[in-house]
Amino acid sequence: MSINDATPEMWDRLRTKYKALVEEEQLEIENDEWLTDYDPVESPVHYNTGSVECIEAIKASMSDTEFKGYLKGNAMKYLWRYDYKGKPVEDLKKAQWYLARLTEEVS
Repeated sequence: MSINDATPEMWDRLRTKYKALVEEEQLEIENDEWLTDYDPVESPVHYNTGSVECIEAIKASMSDTEFKGYLKGNAMKYLWRYDYKGKPVEDLKKAQWYLARLTEEVS
């Protein structure tokens, strides 16, 4: 069977199963003590490895115009999908973060 042959009912079952898995994983994460100070918006661990923060490396690789477009695109991306991933508040905060950074760049 191809993914294109999936029925709406199949997608609904998958969505329900996925949501349950995400909620279970979220509960496990909330119970881990080492993650209590983790902030996925202001200081995501996966973007802060090594001595250079990822956003600064991206900025260094682009012109000012390109970097502003990158920030605008990311703000739009998080606004676009905030209601579909199961973490709407987190995605809206990420959109705010990129918009604030874009505002700094324009000022």
